Amino acid sequence: MRRRSWPIDLRRCKRQSGNATLEFAIMYAGVILPLTFMLIFVSEMLWIWHSVCDFTRDGARFAATNCWMADGSNVISYMQANVPPMIDQNQFQTGAAAIGVSYFGQDPVSGALLPFTCQSAECSAGCVPDAVSVSITNYQFTRFSGFMKLPPVTIPPFTFSLPMESAGLDSTGAPIASQ
Repeated sequence: MRRRSWPIDLRRCKRQSGNATLEFAIMYAGVILPLTFMLIFVSEMLWIWHSVCDFTRDGARFAATNCWMADGSNVISYMQANVPPMIDQNQFQTGAAAIGVSYFGQDPVSGALLPFTCQSAECSAGCVPDAVSVSITNYQFTRFSGFMKLPPVTIPPFTFSLPMESAGLDSTGAPIASQ
C-alpha cells in the first residue's frame, strides 16, 4: 500500500517556524508604532489649534467689553493670566507667543475701519472705538521636538475681530467700577 502524502510538508513547516513572529515585529516597528505616534501627534496638535482659537476669541470678547487702552495692556494681562490648560501654556505667559490687540474706528466718510486714536483719556465715554481685533502669532507646537527629534511646528496666526460692546462703560458713560 502506498503511503499518502500530506498536503503540508512537515519539513517545510519546521524551516518556517518563527517567521510569523518576525514579520509581526517588523510590521509593528515599521508601520504600526509610527502610525500610532503620528495619530497622537496630530490629535494633540488639533487640540492645541482649537484651544488657541478659543483663547483668541475669549481675548477679543474681553477687549470688546472692557476699557480701551492704547497699548492693549489690559487685554494682554487678562489673556496671560487666563491661558486655558494646554500643552506649551508657558509660551503665552512668557510672551514667546505674541498677543496683539488692535482697535479700529469707522471713518464716517468712507465707512472703512481705520486704526483708532483718541485725544481723550482712556476708558472714557469720549474714547470708544468701533471694533477690536485680537491676534496670536509666533506660537510653536513643540510637544515632540525633544522626544522624536522633530522640528517645532509653527501654528499660523489666529485673529478674531468683534465690534465694541460696552467698552467698560455703563449706560451713563461712566467706567464700570469692577474693571
